[in-house]
Amino acid sequence: AVLVVLVVLGAPPAAGEELSGVFQEIGTGECHFLSGTEQVRHVERHIFNREQHLHFDSTVGHYVGDTPYGEGVARRWNSLTEFMKRKRAEVDTFCRYNYEISKRFLVNRRGE
Repeated sequence: AVLVVLVVLGAPPAAGEELSGVFQEIGTGECHFLSGTEQVRHVERHIFNREQHLHFDSTVGHYVGDTPYGEGVARRWNSLTEFMKRKRAEVDTFCRYNYEISKRFLVNRRGE
């Protein structure tokens, strides 16, 4: 019981051992193109300490929680009408827009 209380209160896991205190939070935005800009899919991922908590996929049209915490965040974000309208538009405003800018120097490149 004492060990549980110490862990809950944030005590180091072993005598003299310090916790690292390093946390990693990553958000990624991906654009997947099929046949140029005819079929475009936008995927956004939210990752904390190597675990994906939630993601947005333009083919689904809303956020999906991948963990219990992510499910709560997804519900909250999906309820924001204007925010979701902008998120769904990112296929055009982010993916297709950047495709047009970068296609001159990326699309025709070939690896060896």
